[in-house]
Amino acid sequence: MRLILLLFILFAPLHALAVSPAAPAPFGADLFQGNFAKTTYDELNSDYRIMPGDRVAVRLWGARTFEGVLNVDARGNLFLPEVGPVAVEGLRHADLQYAVLDKVQSVYKQNVEVYTNLLNSQPVAVFVTGFVSNPGRYAGGSTDSVLYYLDQAGGIDTERGSYRNIRILRDGKQLQSIDLYPFILEGVLPRPRLEDGDLILVGPRGAGIVAEGQVRHHARFEFSTEDQISGQQLTTLAMLQNKASHASVIGTRNGAPHNAYLPLDEFYGITLQDGDRIEFHADIPGETIMVAASGAIVGASRYPVHKSTRLQTVMELIPVEPELANLSGVHIKRRSVAKQQKKALEEALQRLEKTALTATSQGVEEANIRVREAELITQFVAKAREVEPDGTVVVEQNGELADIYLENGDVVVIPPKSDVILISGEVLVPQAVVYTAKMDYKDYIDNAGGYTRRADKKHVLVVKPNGAVLNAGDSDISAGDHLLVLPKIDTKNMQVLKDISQILYQVAVAAKVALDL
Repeated sequence: MRLILLLFILFAPLHALAVSPAAPAPFGADLFQGNFAKTTYDELNSDYRIMPGDRVAVRLWGARTFEGVLNVDARGNLFLPEVGPVAVEGLRHADLQYAVLDKVQSVYKQNVEVYTNLLNSQPVAVFVTGFVSNPGRYAGGSTDSVLYYLDQAGGIDTERGSYRNIRILRDGKQLQSIDLYPFILEGVLPRPRLEDGDLILVGPRGAGIVAEGQVRHHARFEFSTEDQISGQQLTTLAMLQNKASHASVIGTRNGAPHNAYLPLDEFYGITLQDGDRIEFHADIPGETIMVAASGAIVGASRYPVHKSTRLQTVMELIPVEPELANLSGVHIKRRSVAKQQKKALEEALQRLEKTALTATSQGVEEANIRVREAELITQFVAKAREVEPDGTVVVEQNGELADIYLENGDVVVIPPKSDVILISGEVLVPQAVVYTAKMDYKDYIDNAGGYTRRADKKHVLVVKPNGAVLNAGDSDISAGDHLLVLPKIDTKNMQVLKDISQILYQVAVAAKVALDL
């Protein structure tokens, strides 16, 4: 049972790698996170409109006295004794005082003062149904927005519900139609006054078109199924990045797969259909690239150059500190190489996982050893996957620079001169030691306390300032070198031994670290 569980743990990451990325969420899906439901509109502010059921405290003094709490009746009136009905429905809260005063003074011409206070507004219960997560009847204020009630209902169903076809019904008749896109993009939202028993109905999702790639809004956008949808409409909503130049269209036409790759000028005019997936690309190469410099330099660290520029040309542009710069250690860090190193490392890790899982055992004792070994390999693989290669390109050999073409994003590293040797990995006291010409790599390791019990004495690497990684036994030690002592691999499985050895060396070359087992 334990072995079966381990198989699942090890294979699960491999399966995840094969799963295609999920489609983007619908545009507006992040609206309903509970934030609207947490706050209700303050209906006692000055702009609140009086409605039947509201309670108003009224006080009269002077020639006529009265004090009491009155309800706004079904006709929208407050009934004042000896004064009569006062029409208040629809009045702003700020105007309530003046309306009551005018009515009282129409009966009592002088020496009567009035004070009014809206005690509380009448809550309403609104039905929320259609394609929402939790249809039901929800309480709130009459001036709460539709977002408040939708949030109360768990938001719009992201797979089935519409963000553009939301209707408010009263007595079976449509009071308002709401499209949430103007609110998301411009902050515009209709605010109808709701009444008890009103119904908010979320309609079914319209035509959905996915936009991804060089866009600011990666999402599935919704359109009416009755309208023709142009490429221009989609780009307006998705908001293209400046570098977008082409669009790939993947969809279905007449029951058959449809694929197209178009420049934007042509894409704007085509008609899109429900289910289309559009990826926008930056497919027009620029004439310039950006190259960076780091290390012992003075002045600028970024250089826009023509795309066909070679290393020697850029070296002439970079001001350095002559006394500090190690010009024999110049190397390049390249993103494309880092990606290739990461890919090669991942492939090696997958091979190692498969080898560990398919190892055969003879007897219970050996099976237990294999299980423990597989657990350790799982931990090792997890650590190795966290390694980020630096994409070092060695361009200096025998004192000469290879005049190679540069790529966009390249970093030209001019390391500073150093008088120390760095020792790390499987040594007792990793440290930096002052360079001494007569000492070999073993002497430096002795200065670092010697090897640990787990050290592989046959696999000591030296990282040169120019980025080259060599076997320490076959190379002279120079100032600025970095000694890496790799760990010994304790296994009887020759294939596992080979795979781990390869991975340790890949990590050492790609990231200049000795990965622990």
